[in-house]
Amino acid sequence: MACAMPAALVAVMQPTKGNVAAGTVHFTQVPAGVRIVAKISGLTPGGKHAFHIHEFGDVSAEDGSAAGGHFNPGGHPHGGPESEHHHAGDLGNLTADAAGNAHYELVAKDLSLCCGKMSAIGRSVIIHAKEDDLTSQPSGNAGPRIAQGVIGATK
Repeated sequence: MACAMPAALVAVMQPTKGNVAAGTVHFTQVPAGVRIVAKISGLTPGGKHAFHIHEFGDVSAEDGSAAGGHFNPGGHPHGGPESEHHHAGDLGNLTADAAGNAHYELVAKDLSLCCGKMSAIGRSVIIHAKEDDLTSQPSGNAGPRIAQGVIGATK
């Protein structure tokens, strides 16, 4: 049975308990992969925050833990989005401006909007308190989860 690809996906980011980070993450299919555009507010001014797709679309836990680990269908070690080997959910870091706002864009070559093992639909996006060092296993020493959102279909 064929899978119909949604036109776009979105994750509406909500803060975890005790945090204020919020915003949106949009996903669209492009020839080279999936274009990801995020607009986030409430971050540490001038700070870097790890940014990942996690395996489960479950945001029921106040601390973001129900989202599970990084989305990693290939079984690769953690790394940066440009590393030769990395989790499919390794998106690198958001960099906040002096007001705590971040704008992020990336084309992820190893994601899909369609069904299948590389599909982002039904997963979650997590923003962490600390910068992803892009090397420490299994998650870049990224610290607590400060915002979470489920990736779902949109118009």
